[in-house]
Amino acid sequence: MTIEGGCYCGGLRFKSEGDAMFKGQCHCRECQYISGGGPNVVMALPEAGFTWTKGTPKGFQRKDLENPVTREFCAECGTHILAKAPTLPGALIVKVGTFDDPGVFPGPDMAIFAIDRQTFHQLPAGVPAFERGPGSPTVS
Repeated sequence: MTIEGGCYCGGLRFKSEGDAMFKGQCHCRECQYISGGGPNVVMALPEAGFTWTKGTPKGFQRKDLENPVTREFCAECGTHILAKAPTLPGALIVKVGTFDDPGVFPGPDMAIFAIDRQTFHQLPAGVPAFERGPGSPTVS
């Protein structure tokens, strides 16, 4: 699978080659900040097949967390493109809204960090929802 995409202003572009490692909907508090309040819809893509084709992203890590996620975004328009989680080596968690064709996302395989979801968040019907990630308790 080839996916291309970029930021809102066009200053940052990427291309990804390879199959999705997972497709998810993340409800964690950090994603709520990034999304403006809702869950983030993401695909984990192989880091080895990912290249920036235009521009250089700005990176950010919280300094108050022991194993922070690295977030990469456009320094000009602020569009958040991806995250690198220390718990998922070799994977990039790419925001579906940054794809040129978000329609390649068939829907989530799972909802994660549902323990942090807000009352106005909807869990997808028929999709397993985990308190944190796979292996943690499920929620309904």
